[in-house]
Amino acid sequence: MTTNKKKILVTESMSQPGRALLKERDDIELIEFPNMISAGDFEAMLREQAPVHGVALGPTRFGDAELEASKDMKVVTRIGVGFDAVDVPALSRRKVPLMVAGTANSPSVAEQAMFMMLTLAKRAVEMHALVKDGGWATRLGKLPYDLFGKDVLIVGFGRIGTRTAKRCLAMEMNVLVYDPYKSAAEIKAAGCEPVAELDAALRRADFVSIHCPKTAETVGMFNAVRLKQMKTTAYLINTARGGIVDEADVREPAQHLIRRLVGDAALAQRVGELGARAGREGEQPQAHLPRSRLRIAVLLFPGGAGTCPPG
Repeated sequence: MTTNKKKILVTESMSQPGRALLKERDDIELIEFPNMISAGDFEAMLREQAPVHGVALGPTRFGDAELEASKDMKVVTRIGVGFDAVDVPALSRRKVPLMVAGTANSPSVAEQAMFMMLTLAKRAVEMHALVKDGGWATRLGKLPYDLFGKDVLIVGFGRIGTRTAKRCLAMEMNVLVYDPYKSAAEIKAAGCEPVAELDAALRRADFVSIHCPKTAETVGMFNAVRLKQMKTTAYLINTARGGIVDEADVREPAQHLIRRLVGDAALAQRVGELGARAGREGEQPQAHLPRSRLRIAVLLFPGGAGTCPPG
């Protein structure tokens, strides 16, 4: 018997309010899949459930093979903003639209960037360990410092970059912005200082916070040459995608690179694209950094900065 009911696959990390909206409809069949499902298992699931008419993705890759397995895909969505794991040309060839969540997670990611700045400036991890280990007498040798008056360079002035800038201004920081696609007037209107040359701005910055999308233009943007431009006391914060920071160059133990590095999702969104690899190969992220630097100089997070529950 023919039916108008549509089958939609959703990742397990989709919010409960979003699920509730779909479950309320009697013309939709909702099927959940693991957030870190392998490419092979995901394709097999699509074939088993076919025809599949819609999918809500987390980090899972989606392209020609998945479209073919789905049989009747009508729309592909991402519960985040980035879509570098989706083969857009493949969707375009079949006239399948791609939808993203827009501003949904920008406040959460901006807050994560600020949390990292404060954690590092105030040396929170070291201070916590000092108290636990009873090292009160050595506390004056690990003095924190203020964000007040420091120069922060924001790379990318979109939804997340603009929100991060507002938070930095509230901390009375000097906010520099590098974004070749935004006018100087727009950046100045936000109370920030536009910079035309990234390398020159890196030499000024006490903090560098990356908020640009991953594109052919930005892959490898922060390599050994760029890192050498930074102050030895500067902090690099990446809450954007893996690949924007060159993982191989970050691994280098040479002291001239940078003294402290920090990134959401294992230094660069699951360390140099490991998030995407995990989605298709079932790998677990590994941070290949010298242990002597890792303990003090690097703050790692397993991702999820943009998946905070509402309210």
